[in-house]
Amino acid sequence: MKIAIIKETLAGETRVAVTPDTVKKLGALGHTLNLEKGAGMIAGYTDDAFKDAGAKIAASAKAALGDADVLFKVRAPSDTEIKVLPENLTVIALMDPFALDPAALNAGKITALSMEFTPRISRAQSMDALSSQSNLAGYRAVIEGAGIYGRAMPMMMTAAGTVAPAKVFVMGAGVAGLQAIATARRLGAVVTATDVRPAAKEQVASLGAKFVAVEDDEFKEAETAGGYAKQMSAEYQAKQAELVAKHIAKQDIVITTALIPGRAAPVLVTADMVAAMRPGSVIVDMAVSQGGNCPLSEPDIVVDSGGVKVAGFSNLAMHLPADSSALYARNLLAFLPLITAENGSLNLDTDDEIVIAMMLTRDGNTVNERLKG
Repeated sequence: MKIAIIKETLAGETRVAVTPDTVKKLGALGHTLNLEKGAGMIAGYTDDAFKDAGAKIAASAKAALGDADVLFKVRAPSDTEIKVLPENLTVIALMDPFALDPAALNAGKITALSMEFTPRISRAQSMDALSSQSNLAGYRAVIEGAGIYGRAMPMMMTAAGTVAPAKVFVMGAGVAGLQAIATARRLGAVVTATDVRPAAKEQVASLGAKFVAVEDDEFKEAETAGGYAKQMSAEYQAKQAELVAKHIAKQDIVITTALIPGRAAPVLVTADMVAAMRPGSVIVDMAVSQGGNCPLSEPDIVVDSGGVKVAGFSNLAMHLPADSSALYARNLLAFLPLITAENGSLNLDTDDEIVIAMMLTRDGNTVNERLKG
């Protein structure tokens, strides 16, 4: 199989879809790789390192694409990029599928596979790019929050007096939230967290944080057999909001992580809650790319609201380009065998549930049920 890798053109994107390590492993499997010159430089991977690993370095994106079978990308190709892609090319990327207009892909008969649609099943764990990137994003959210906060995170006892530890509140105990909890704890903060799923309480406690929620009978039944949260009653939501509002007012750093695929992010921290926080406090909104968990947050800037700093980060994984690229490249490496025939060629004619779930377009048609209608 001939695999192409080109520079990411989205403003601010620092990642690359392969590393010298995965290039070497792909080569060992019989695949050839053409990499556009400088594609990995921002992430810290030189052309020489890729060349030594077995990749061919192309002078341009067009030369890298050539007669490629597959294009590995981090972000979905823009309409401008799609126009120069070879017809019938297969593109595997973080496609942002719910914001995607598949018309341009279909016009070029591009087969698009979205890494965001990797099923949450045990067999696909090694391919789960959302989890790998969210893990790093949760870590970086705490680092960014600590930097903006401008005070020490751990308790410090000195001859000049004692410095109190920072209080960190993490809203959402998914992959990003759990890593944020663990990181804040490692930095010495006093950490609390909340989530709508009862099972999250044990996970939060295992990381040394305190769980904050209205734990009534409705909460105890708030999870389906499949592990998803049930819709809570208006009465419960009001009680939970009151508890959270009182808790947030005492916090130094609040990190929000709640995202719902294909929908606007839920509001977790209202303007009134922000107004009740102490000047110098920080909110890190990880959901700003989908509208934000705080209505005051704006993408990739820090808003000062009465002395409270509200920081919206649209893609925190980009702040750790070497590690995020390495994990994403391994996700792609794990997925490729599912569309590889015994002779090493591309094979999209498969009934594998993972491939079916990830495929968005093929042969000029939108084929994914989640994008139809």
